[in-house]
Amino acid sequence: MGTITIVGLGPGAVGHLSLETMGLLQNCAQVILRTAVHPTVAELEKQNVKFTSCDDLYEKAASFEEVYNSVVERVLAAAQNGDVVYAVPGSPLVAEKTVVLMRTAAKAQGVKLVIKPSMSFLDLAYVELGIDPIAGLQIIDAQDFAEIASAGQHPLMITQVYSQMVAGDLKIALMDVLPDEYEIYFLRNLGLPDEECRPIKLFELDRQSNIDHLTSAYIPPMAEGA
Repeated sequence: MGTITIVGLGPGAVGHLSLETMGLLQNCAQVILRTAVHPTVAELEKQNVKFTSCDDLYEKAASFEEVYNSVVERVLAAAQNGDVVYAVPGSPLVAEKTVVLMRTAAKAQGVKLVIKPSMSFLDLAYVELGIDPIAGLQIIDAQDFAEIASAGQHPLMITQVYSQMVAGDLKIALMDVLPDEYEIYFLRNLGLPDEECRPIKLFELDRQSNIDHLTSAYIPPMAEGA
């Protein structure tokens, strides 16, 4: 039985990938990426890192929950044959459901699991937005509609706004509690040359032309007395 080491590929720019993480990726015979749809993957290929991805699971599954469980099963099965490095976008400890599930499953099966720290897009967002997370920032998934109901009451970062459809559903949910013209922030590709961090009106959220897997939205709290 091997050890599963979980690493993060960072927010996107190669310079944000730690030397330790690159070393682990280069020196492990079994490298599994949750997805190869990430800007850093091109550099892994240049460095001759041999890997497989779990993108095929997204095409077969009927729900994200099914995808995540299948990813965990695949990584645990690989660990039967020796050490595995499992790499996720961003940080393993920020909005990464597969890591939560894998921790539980690995413990139940007696598999040693190690998580390495890495930079998240949030580290870049704090700088771009000029916010301090200690002021009560909440981080949720775009499909966590129960938590969206509290938007405007505190700083809110919404991740996984990965498609026009998701953005549309999110907009509708937010418009139940916030004015249509409430100012929010559209975040995309932070740390990359074409990064975006710009204010838009809430009703414009799903009208952005370049929504993809590196898109998030920040919802500032309402001004006191508003």
